[in-house]
Amino acid sequence: MESHAQSNTHQPSRTALMSAAARAAHLLLDQQPPIFADTLAVTLLGESAEQLIGYHRQFGTHPILAGARTTAVTRSRSAEDRLAEAVARRGIDQYVLLGAGLDTFACRSELARDIRVFEVDHPHTQDWKRSRLAAAGITVPPTVSFVPLDLEQGGARALTAALTAAGFDPQRPAVVSWLGVTMYLSVEAIGQVLSTIGEFAPGAELIAEYLLPAEHRDPAGQTYAEQVQAAAAEGGEPWRTFLTVEEMDALLGAHGLRPLAHLRQCDTVDAQVWESRTDALRPFELSVLAHAVVPER
Repeated sequence: MESHAQSNTHQPSRTALMSAAARAAHLLLDQQPPIFADTLAVTLLGESAEQLIGYHRQFGTHPILAGARTTAVTRSRSAEDRLAEAVARRGIDQYVLLGAGLDTFACRSELARDIRVFEVDHPHTQDWKRSRLAAAGITVPPTVSFVPLDLEQGGARALTAALTAAGFDPQRPAVVSWLGVTMYLSVEAIGQVLSTIGEFAPGAELIAEYLLPAEHRDPAGQTYAEQVQAAAAEGGEPWRTFLTVEEMDALLGAHGLRPLAHLRQCDTVDAQVWESRTDALRPFELSVLAHAVVPER
């Protein structure tokens, strides 16, 4: 989830723009082959692209910008890899992106042609994104449904109803990705969303990003967190919640989900691939992806 706060200009939050810029810059600046190839991110940035990607061109080896690219591409790769596995292994054909922001999976991936994709986000973000896609001549596949929903206003309980109205089948399993948001919410708010997902059909899978508390980070993760957390608070999007692996397991279990794994940045590609990189991208201990499933009842 990349778009959790809205400005008065009806544009995506700055964090959504910065994430898209990081994905776009990765293809332009970093070592080939890429960790993750978001070929449409630069298009969605529109007039902001030159400025936002320009920061990466000019200061791309800076730990914060390199860390932003590392975070953006590893979490996106992990989520889409888990989806591809679920589709191939179990025939899952529904994919829900909570807080889709400027994610481009639906218009970029061949996999999107064979599954139903539900992008859930604030109506203003979706309007902005759809106008950008139209202006760029990018066709949205008929398998994609935009689900306008402000979770902060409507509450997590409105999620299932909104998805069902858009064609989601709650009786069949799905994969849900929820990236870049739990750090901005209270534990109670996170629990409400998890509880809703926990009521999905057995076999539904969740990929949810969370941030480790300070004592569980490495030095690079701590440096990144200190600087980005301060900037986020200045921009009106303060980080609120940090969770250990054990705390995330307990939270998932309390809301009807069974934890399967916790994926760190270093888990995204083989260790030797990280070791052989000649660019500034290095995994660090801060962002973790929880992989969970709704068990049989």
